[in-house]
This record gives sequence, C-alpha cells and structure tokens, in this order.
Amino acid sequence: MNKKGICLTLGIMCAFLTYGICMQIKTVGGFGITAGRTSNQSELKEEILKTKERYDNLYKDLEHIEKQLEIERTNATKNNTELETLEEEIKIMKKLLGSTDVSGKGVKVTLKDSSIPATNYIGDANDLVVHDKYIIHIINELFNAGAEAVSVNDIRITSTSAIECDGNVIKVGGERIGSPFEIKAIGYPEYLANLNRPGGIIEKIQTETMVEVTITKENDIKIPKSTRTLKFNYISAH
Repeated sequence: MNKKGICLTLGIMCAFLTYGICMQIKTVGGFGITAGRTSNQSELKEEILKTKERYDNLYKDLEHIEKQLEIERTNATKNNTELETLEEEIKIMKKLLGSTDVSGKGVKVTLKDSSIPATNYIGDANDLVVHDKYIIHIINELFNAGAEAVSVNDIRITSTSAIECDGNVIKVGGERIGSPFEIKAIGYPEYLANLNRPGGIIEKIQTETMVEVTITKENDIKIPKSTRTLKFNYISAH
C-alpha cells in the first residue's frame, strides 16, 4: 500500500474510533440520567462520579488515538512533497476548526459582576451583572480585529458555539459558567487591544453598567481545543 493509501486508511480508522468513543460517551451520559431518576441523592452522586470517570477515560483514549494518527501521518508523508503539503493543510484546518490546542500573543479580557450588593444599589440591578450580550459583542469585535482563536473560561469558541443566559449563569457551547468571565484571544495584540478605544464596547460597558472590565496584552496565551464534535448534516463537498 502506498503512503497516500496509508494516510487514507488511518484517517478512516480514526474516524470510526472517534465515532465509537463519542457514542460510548453518549451512552454513559444517558445511563447517568436514567440512574438519576431512580436513585436517591447519595446513589446519584456516586453515579455522576462514575460517569465523569468513564467520560475522562474515553476522552483520554480519543486524545491518544489522535496523537498516534498525527505521528503516523507525519511518518507517512516524509520525503513526499505532495503529502507533506496535504499534512500542513490538515494542521491548518484543525486550527481553524478549533480541534487542536493553540498558543501565541494576544489579549485577555476579564468581565466580573459588580461587588456592590443589589440591596445597596439604587439603579437597575441588571447593571450589576455580566450579560451574554457583553460577551458576544466582545467576541465579535475580537474576530473582526483579526483574532485567530478565542476562548471563554477556556471553552474554545467555534462557528457552532452558542452563548446565552441561563438564569444567573451563562451557557457557552452548552457549558454553564459564572463570573468572572475570562475571554482570551490570539492575534496581533495592538489590533485586539483596540477594544479599549474611546466609544468602544469596553468603554460602553464601563460607563453604562457597574460591571468590572479589564483588558491586558499577553505574550503567551494558551487556548485549548474544543471538546465538541462538529456535525455536518446539510452541506456536501463538490
């Protein structure tokens, strides 16, 4: 089998293994829900811990498979210009899709609920807390300024990441997080820091609300890969 065939075979194997692990994770999650309906509180807690342990083990298996595939692809593409180019394209696409850890220069924006008690505030209590719209506006401006990767509390932002209020917390990509909210962005720091310009979103939040906002330039920002599996049900390649 030639090197191109080896890469294709390994890719198919990894896809099947990834799908199998994801299905196992869903099954484990479903088991936890079913058990929770019929168990008492202590049993439910035990099932949740077991479920988390199974999930962590399955995720480690998936990471190991992905690393092995990358090693095999690298070995298979050595001394082959065409395959080396394809391998570089794969790495670029993984970065764009958020499926690999990345690092680099950029900025960190932190939003924090006001420390003023609502009972002591004579204005609108909504002005004391961070809302989903603030995070969405900041992320949009960061991408418009050339950000190459963005995360919120270490949750990678991708094209399918939904950000919405959920009671007194905010859901990012389906995960519930609370204040403080740390938004990291990798890109040219000077452009990204333009968020702090007069009339910009940060000044607007600071002047119209009591939310605490800070922005700093960073030389070594680390953004983890997305743990979500992308699914395409309606598009097709031509």
